[in-house]
Amino acid sequence: MAVHAHPDDESSKGSATMARYVDEGHPVLVVTCTGGERGDILNPRLKGNADIQRDLPQVRRAEMAKAREILGVDQLWLGFVDSGLPEGDPLPPLPEGCFALEPLDITTEALVRAIRAFRPHVVTTYDENGGYPHPDHIMTHDVTVAAFEAAADPAAFPHAGAPWQALKLYYDRGFSRAKMMAFHEALQEEGLESPYAEWLEHRRDRPEGRVTTRVECSKYFPVREQALLAHATQIDPDGTFFALSPAGQARVWPTEEFDIARSYVPVAEGEDDLFAGLPQDVAAADALATGPLGEPVVDDVKQRVTKETADVD
Repeated sequence: MAVHAHPDDESSKGSATMARYVDEGHPVLVVTCTGGERGDILNPRLKGNADIQRDLPQVRRAEMAKAREILGVDQLWLGFVDSGLPEGDPLPPLPEGCFALEPLDITTEALVRAIRAFRPHVVTTYDENGGYPHPDHIMTHDVTVAAFEAAADPAAFPHAGAPWQALKLYYDRGFSRAKMMAFHEALQEEGLESPYAEWLEHRRDRPEGRVTTRVECSKYFPVREQALLAHATQIDPDGTFFALSPAGQARVWPTEEFDIARSYVPVAEGEDDLFAGLPQDVAAADALATGPLGEPVVDDVKQRVTKETADVD
């Protein structure tokens, strides 16, 4: 299960890994927390299109359906409303009723219901900073961590399905400085203009997230590219995502990266598979997920202080 904030996030973060696992026969579910209703049209070729602007929520749903088909995944809308990305100094307040302002117990219950229905062994999402500081991405982290814990608790949301403990929780690490530098240098070596210099400079002082797991998935980079292009309102086909071809990316950087945040099974150094450490037999893994597990073997989740946690404290 990959939990994302908006339609298009699933295609830009970990999508080649998902396509690989689908191809290998694993059920994969993308949970999309919001409909992306407050997103902008980021593709210059479509800016100013009144029909798209008027029907943007429906357009983004149609784009998600196309991307879902390309990746071969199942997909669930969690049903919350995009918060938008506030800009200005000071930042304006978030709009009433948006995802980032929903009470955590409401959003957690919705995801607990999804976890208990789908019964994943592995969950992926964003770290406590959201991958980047969009309020919906940060909320997605909070909700996923809370639901990862609550889904296993028989006393939590007892009407939302039978308890289920997912065994591993990962953070996406798709846009590291090292990766972008490798792309930048590869383009320069070919005598091509690189769009990554500005990206690298802008993020020069931003701390890098830890990487524990590198999944080889270069065979599926063309699938990733097509899934990205399916989100036509959000993706510029002449933009940085496509400066280096899928074949060039495979040569330079053939993996997608993740960071293990919590695990109930041992995690080996240099892990190359999100399912590493789990029983190969599905029934045996299910037995772990429904039995007494004790404390996590790995627990590197950093809890943010939210209104709800402050009230409890």
